[in-house]
Amino acid sequence: MKRRFWKIEGRHNVRESSTPEKVSAEVPDPRRERVKHFEWDASRHLLQAIRSYQAARFHGTFWGALQTRRAVLEHRFWSIVTGADIPLNCQLGLGLLCPHPNGIVIHPEAVIGPNCLIFQQVTIGGGSRPGYPVIGGHVDIGAGAKILGPVRIGNHARIGANAVVLSDVPEGATAVGMPARVISVHDGK
Repeated sequence: MKRRFWKIEGRHNVRESSTPEKVSAEVPDPRRERVKHFEWDASRHLLQAIRSYQAARFHGTFWGALQTRRAVLEHRFWSIVTGADIPLNCQLGLGLLCPHPNGIVIHPEAVIGPNCLIFQQVTIGGGSRPGYPVIGGHVDIGAGAKILGPVRIGNHARIGANAVVLSDVPEGATAVGMPARVISVHDGK
């Protein structure tokens, strides 16, 4: 049985647990993208606009067309605020976190799994070979990393800051460098 208790630090209550919560590579956690009312979190608002567009574009009604246009306007606004280039029709798994979305570029054909973490200045797109990246679930991508071409990134992998990934990264591996090479393999869970 997990024991949980509250520890008071200063004016904030911090919840601690005896075991760290594990992030799944298969089961998406939509709470990671949730935006609270009147909260200024530009990356979450951008993701919310993308999700709204993708949900509304399949409605053939007048109301669906209005929701689609509203989502497009919100996406344009939050794209300018964040400086990110994440297209409306991209394939993003739920639970995506972009704590600093400035400069993130994602190709519309790239596939990103659930519960991933992407930092600033990351590029995920095509390279010199035809094809686009497929990123597994719960992958952490460091600042400035470039993932180019038809590569597969396994679940629970970690891509280091400024790494240039041109070949596949196995599940649970850590890849760093230019071009990226695997330096360690961990269980990832």
